[in-house]
Amino acid sequence: MSIRNHVFVSGKVQGVGFRASTMNKASELGISGWVRNLDDGRVEAVFEGSPEDVDRIVEWCKRGPETASVDNLKVNEEEPRNLTVFEIKY
Repeated sequence: MSIRNHVFVSGKVQGVGFRASTMNKASELGISGWVRNLDDGRVEAVFEGSPEDVDRIVEWCKRGPETASVDNLKVNEEEPRNLTVFEIKY
């Protein structure tokens, strides 16, 4: 069974390697989806995978890479769309 979480991360999350670190973590966990920077300074991401793995990456996003400082994380549950890769969107 697969689940999908759509997350928005705010704080010092741009210019600190958040997208690349998220992609590495997603690859490590076998998660599909994408991550991108938003114009308002937040990072937006979609994660699809097993409930356990999606929970793990959402928990990781609460901290992010060492250089980040996360102030807030908003998570929306959505219907999975059967994504097959994880990518950085520009």
